[in-house]
Amino acid sequence: MNSWLAYDDGRSIGKVGAEGGVILLDDEHGTNARITLKRGSGYISVSCNLYGWIDHTRFFGTLSEAQREYGLMKSAMEAMIKNILEVGASDLKMWEAIAEFVRRFP
Repeated sequence: MNSWLAYDDGRSIGKVGAEGGVILLDDEHGTNARITLKRGSGYISVSCNLYGWIDHTRFFGTLSEAQREYGLMKSAMEAMIKNILEVGASDLKMWEAIAEFVRRFP
């Protein structure tokens, strides 16, 4: 079962985000997280939002690199979500997991 679904039923694809980038990929994990790949004027980015915990954006030189990292970041976010939902997470443990995520995906 895929826990990630197209954000807003895919209606955000091709739209311009608040910062001006065109949304190329946009997935949401229920009410827990969102990951978005955008192409703007002179940049390609992946933004991750683990609702209530972190909002983290990375920038890339190529679309293929961004797409590869999008998948890797999505999997890592899934592990953090699973920890919150199934195991429960104290603030300290979650901040440690977030710090590791940011180190792994600077």
